Amino acid sequence: MKLKFTVNRRATTLEVTGAERVIDLLRERLGLVGTKEGCGKGECGACTVLLDGSPVCSCLLLSSQVAGREITTIEGLSEGESLHPVQAAFAETGAVQCGFCTPGLVLSSAALLADIPAPSREQMKRALAGNLCRCTGYQKIFEAVELASRNMRREKRRRR
Repeated sequence: MKLKFTVNRRATTLEVTGAERVIDLLRERLGLVGTKEGCGKGECGACTVLLDGSPVCSCLLLSSQVAGREITTIEGLSEGESLHPVQAAFAETGAVQCGFCTPGLVLSSAALLADIPAPSREQMKRALAGNLCRCTGYQKIFEAVELASRNMRREKRRRR
């Protein structure tokens, strides 16, 4: 079947079986290797992408489920050479360790901040609960989300 969807703001058409996993389409067919496969069971969050702005595990999605929809991967979060504020905050606070979980955590954090510009720690914990990190202990991740939140709100005020 011909699958039409949007990936990182680009209209995309692929010939698919409909039963292929989205993570495989992204990594193997489109070369978007920022999306990682960890557990393959939707339990670790390494494969998180945004589907119509909401975090989902791409290892659990079949290609037929994304027809006509929009996917954002870690490669599509930034604008050209400028990092997204969440990406910049992760780098600045040292929330990036081995980097395997980072794309999923960054995308989940960006979705959280799009919905709740100034989340509490409890809201962060709930939003990031599906993303496992074995390196950081999460403290620096929460600090990164807080920094990104402040920077994004500051930038929004500046634009007014």
